Amino acid sequence: MSDTPKFEVIDRRKMKKDEEQEGPSSPDTSSQAKPAPEPAQKSAGPRLVEPEEARPPQQEPPSLGPEDELAAEMPPLPSEEEMREQESAYEASAQRVEDLLRAQNPTMGAQPPIKFEHLVQQLYLSALMQMGAATPEGQRPRVDIIGARQSIDLLGVLDEKTKGNLTDVEARMLETVLFELRMTFLELSKMISLQGMQAPPPKPEKH
Repeated sequence: MSDTPKFEVIDRRKMKKDEEQEGPSSPDTSSQAKPAPEPAQKSAGPRLVEPEEARPPQQEPPSLGPEDELAAEMPPLPSEEEMREQESAYEASAQRVEDLLRAQNPTMGAQPPIKFEHLVQQLYLSALMQMGAATPEGQRPRVDIIGARQSIDLLGVLDEKTKGNLTDVEARMLETVLFELRMTFLELSKMISLQGMQAPPPKPEKH
């Protein structure tokens, strides 16, 4: 026998392959895969955020004027058919009333149709009476200065709203009435102011 020791060559590659086929004898808890994090919610896409100073100021709704408020309070406008039916019924009813009055008073003639001059005359007489023109003789006139001004202002509104839609005679009549009533109102208001400025009479002295 030889004293020289024998060496055995071991193929490590084969041993590694066998280990991989057999698998680990015990599970390695440290190498267990961690649960995958939940996917983040998908974004709806990029959004443009405007700075506060870049945003346009919110405009307040426009305030309603007197005419708008009046229109909001009014009922719905009737249809053209309803207007025609109502006008026809009104004319028939007015004719029946006139026939009854003429039957009771045969000497009464037919009533003339109402025209623009009747409206002006009505307001003119109302303003004169409110300024004391119809006061019986010997009595102190009773003056409604506020009511007189309202009647005169109504004629002023009528003059403004009917410009260009009146005949020459109608326009002249309205302007003449307005001029006369305003002059009477000025004279009356001066008298009222003078009476208000007069000093009260002195009180009699007591003895």
